[in-house]
Amino acid sequence: MRSVSSYFQRVSETSFEPTEHVGGAWNPDEQHIAPVLGLLAHLVEVDHAARRTDAPLVIARASYDILGVIPMAAFEVATRVVRPGRTIELIEATLSHGGRTAVTLRAWMLQQSDTSAVQGSPLPHLPAVESFAPWSAAEVWPGGAIRSIDARREAAGTGRARCWIRPRHPLLADETISSRARMLGMVDFANGIATRVAPEQALYPNIDLTASVFREPVGEWFGLDTSVSFGADGIGLTESVLSDASGPLGTSSQTLTIRLR
Repeated sequence: MRSVSSYFQRVSETSFEPTEHVGGAWNPDEQHIAPVLGLLAHLVEVDHAARRTDAPLVIARASYDILGVIPMAAFEVATRVVRPGRTIELIEATLSHGGRTAVTLRAWMLQQSDTSAVQGSPLPHLPAVESFAPWSAAEVWPGGAIRSIDARREAAGTGRARCWIRPRHPLLADETISSRARMLGMVDFANGIATRVAPEQALYPNIDLTASVFREPVGEWFGLDTSVSFGADGIGLTESVLSDASGPLGTSSQTLTIRLR
């Protein structure tokens, strides 16, 4: 593991290794899944751009399944086209370590067109970044990934919070990263900004994440309007409205497995 100013280093066309900025919140010796999800989105976009020199499609839905933990070590990523098409494609990315699949992404990519005449959304708008106080997530959570973000947050009750976050580092050095991939590399932090109980009281990692994005994010900061629900039988749900400075741009959902310590 190298100490550099990016989340990952590219070892080869298909292999990568994490830096100190990817250390997990539940276990610093494991990778935090948030940057990993952004990297997979980026690699899907890279694969798509290499095949589509005409009007490229964009990720409209990213559905991740988290099949196991990832140690702080090099890993492999493979991509394949599941459903090719001129205006709609489904691409799958698979992350594996030591021959074991750890994360999969199925990304629906759609053609863009001019629908400005009918644009709009009833999703709630976040107040401006400056209206929230700076928040040190590292006071609640350990790990390099948590230390790698800037955050401004407003708590709104148990399991409810609104937060602006931005990464301090690029996903990969010397590679152009889209706004979508940058945002998808931040969305998983939602599960830690609106805690129902302290992490010392219970474990509640997510086993998946699905994000739907209906327009291109702009700016450095990404907004999360997050609600966390726990059931009585060990299952939970984290839901967020995703925003930038111009307003809402999508939603995300994470299914949680809750284990009392």
